[in-house]
Formats: sequence, structure tokens, C-alpha cells
Amino acid sequence: MTNIIPIFRKRQPRFLTPSWLLLSLLTLGLTSSLHSVQAATPPTPPAELNNLLTQIDTAASKGNAQAVLQFYSPNFTNGDGLNRTNLEKALVTLWKQYPQLRYTTKLQSWKSEGNAIIAETVTNISSASSTNANNLALNATITSRQRIAGGKIVSQEILGERTLITRGNQPPQLDVKLPQQVKVGQQYSFDAIVKEPLGEDFLLGAAMEEPVKIEKYLNPAPLDLQLLTSGGIFKVGRAPATPGNHWVSAVVVRGEGITMVSQRLRVVK
Repeated sequence: MTNIIPIFRKRQPRFLTPSWLLLSLLTLGLTSSLHSVQAATPPTPPAELNNLLTQIDTAASKGNAQAVLQFYSPNFTNGDGLNRTNLEKALVTLWKQYPQLRYTTKLQSWKSEGNAIIAETVTNISSASSTNANNLALNATITSRQRIAGGKIVSQEILGERTLITRGNQPPQLDVKLPQQVKVGQQYSFDAIVKEPLGEDFLLGAAMEEPVKIEKYLNPAPLDLQLLTSGGIFKVGRAPATPGNHWVSAVVVRGEGITMVSQRLRVVK
């Protein structure tokens, strides 16, 4: 395996493993007034909830970490190990690299549970490549479940996510195939296939699978690229013997274009 990362970094940003999942934490600013909703949840959410979702999307799009954090409990916990303190650090780091992200959140479902609200949301996070000289663009879709009590987000679990990052004038278009969930010990396939004809072009690429850990949010690992002998990346993996969340990602480089895709794989009993 040829390690070309040090050379490649001279003109490209550090390739990160799937720590973009911290983006999903911005889907959590659901409302500071949810606690006022009555226990009998109506089939249609109240107008103030949808209005507030729009307000939170607007605040997150401005990259204001303090405005986002005001919706989190001081004792906030996340299934990946994030708390309120390291969440702030992760957001600041993210927005330095991607300063013009746009957030759009849709409420999928919600219900009352005692004095708390359980809400599931789907958030799209995107940046336009035309806004920067390097044509760097990001698009992420995250599904998450939040528990809100006393007007604050108390806990959160990410149910599914995929992040796509591209750079260059002609990044390769990928067809990605990976299950969202597998059972412990189960074999699975991960394919990242280049859609366009290769012609005489060469492809460089790499794939990685790693458990979701808090340290990966702030200290992502580099990837070693190697020459691909086919039109993409084709891997077969086996889920570990214990349940948990894993990041599976791939980088493909073609000419002056780069594409990286990252998806969460949930391992269950």
C-alpha cells in the first residue's frame, strides 16, 4: 500500500474518517417550548413547533455554537459519548472547515413520555461548492431521536446517517451500497462504485471501518490511498460480536476530483 497522504495534503484538506456525524447534533435544537405541549399529542404537530424548527435551522446555518448550545441540558448525553463541553469543541472545529453550511430539519414523529417529549427528526446539511475556490461541498442526511425535558435536550441517539463530501471540478459520482443495520457476527458488503466510464483515468481510493468513539470526533484519522484496479471499492466485512455503532467510509480520487462518503452502520443483537 502506497501512502500518498502527506503529498496529497499539500493541495487538499486532511481526509477525515466519518466524524462528520457530529453534524447530526445540530438537528437537536428542536424547541425550548416543547415542554408546554399537552400529554395528548395531536396527529398534526402544533404550528409553533414547525416554526421553531425553522428558527433553529436558521441559527445553525449561521454557525453560532452558543445559540445552538442553549437548547441543551447541562447534563446532556449522546449515544456516541458526547457531552455539552466536547460538543461545543466539535462544532467549532467543524464550522472552521465548513463555514457556510445550511440546515433543513423535518419532524418525523413525536410523542409525550411522562414530562418529556420524544422527537424523531431528519436533517439535511449542505454547502454549495460554488461558495469556495476549491469547490469543496458537503451534503449529509441524519436521522436522530431526542429526549427533551424542561425545554432542554437531555439525550440523543443517532438512528442513521450518510455524509458525502466532494472537492474539485469533476469529483467522481459514486453509487454506494451498504446496509444501515446488521446483526452481530453478520457478514456484509460495502461497495462504492464510480458511475462514469473510466476511460484511461486512474483511480485512487481507500475504505475504512471503525467504531464510533468520542475521540474520533476531534482527532480523525487519515486514510492511506492506493491504486484501484477496478471501477470503485468493493469490500466484504463482518460485524463484531458485540452491538454498537460503526463508521464505514470510502475515498475515491479521479483526476482533479475527490469524493468521500461515510455512513453509520448499526450492529444489533
